[in-house]
Amino acid sequence: GWCPLSPTSAQTTQLLVEPPWRPAVLWDRVTLTCQGSGTRGATTWYKDRQHWGKKGPNQFIVTESGTYQCDRPGTGLSPTVIILNDWLVLQVPARALLEGDTVTLRCRR
Repeated sequence: GWCPLSPTSAQTTQLLVEPPWRPAVLWDRVTLTCQGSGTRGATTWYKDRQHWGKKGPNQFIVTESGTYQCDRPGTGLSPTVIILNDWLVLQVPARALLEGDTVTLRCRR
């Protein structure tokens, strides 16, 4: 399922990643979804902290590694999602983790 990278709130823009692991890796066919208030076509995307030229849609499959953010009217800029193209990664679930939680790690190559 979908998993927010920061606590869900009606007042903030969320950038969701599927599959829900971080760091996300390009070879996992990562889908990013921007959630926030406003009209569907009003999403502005940023890649590597620069305006990326995509204006809408709310969702797309990532084809390049980098850092991604989205902006929605009324709720602002999302947290950053990093997409890596590394050969070997140690992943954790893309959810808020608290001290004492039991966590499954994935070592992927």
